[in-house]
Amino acid sequence: MSFLRLSVIALFALPLAAQNHYYTTTFPATENPICEAGIAGCVWTNGAAAGTGWGNVRTTGGSPGFAFGVSEPTQYGDPTAILTGTWGADQTVTGTVKINTTPTGTCCHEIELRLRMTVSPNSITGYEVYCSVMPDNPYCHIARWNGPNGSYCNIETSGPSVSLVNSDVFKATITGTSTTIITAYRNGTQIMQATDKGQNCSPGGAAGPFTSGYPGVGFYDNQDLNWNYFGWQQFTAFDSVYSGQKPDSPTNLTGTAVAK
Repeated sequence: MSFLRLSVIALFALPLAAQNHYYTTTFPATENPICEAGIAGCVWTNGAAAGTGWGNVRTTGGSPGFAFGVSEPTQYGDPTAILTGTWGADQTVTGTVKINTTPTGTCCHEIELRLRMTVSPNSITGYEVYCSVMPDNPYCHIARWNGPNGSYCNIETSGPSVSLVNSDVFKATITGTSTTIITAYRNGTQIMQATDKGQNCSPGGAAGPFTSGYPGVGFYDNQDLNWNYFGWQQFTAFDSVYSGQKPDSPTNLTGTAVAK
């Protein structure tokens, strides 16, 4: 029997951009709420951390897994989960839609991407890019959350009549700080764009634009019943610091087999 003794000439380190400005997951674990623990603890912060007004996100493992809402404790308490870590202001988020059962009926069942979102006690601020998953009620919008539960508004001028379906790739980007531009794509094609110049469009909350925060996901089901009908099977987020390159493989390693 033998083992391999390695002499490492050059140390391998994960690039900083990949550590702090990039995250991707297929939700492989079963968690309620979602955590996906890393070295420093949970990678995700859930909506209930802001108080009782918002719901959490849960996952069922698999390959890929499935992320979906848990409950909606208030009318505007969308289940929410945002990433922790270090994130620049310019962000890109992408999710692959999973539909287990197509929702029917009247408004509303929505799948959401979040940008520059911050969860704090009794407050969630940031941006939400969302679309219906109901073919008989198609819509998409870009909204700003101003802090208090229910203080939000749509900031795009004309959302398209779109309903996302199984395996659609939904993408949202945010750029700029003094003037913030948010753009949404379906399967690589731009479907809407909004500009936030800082006007407060909903009383009771902070005026935008919000210049920092975290990417994430969310959901809405006005019936608070059909959460496992729809969700995400994949999610990726990165910011402008991320180079777009995967971490390099170890190099300059040598090994010698010796008898035990």
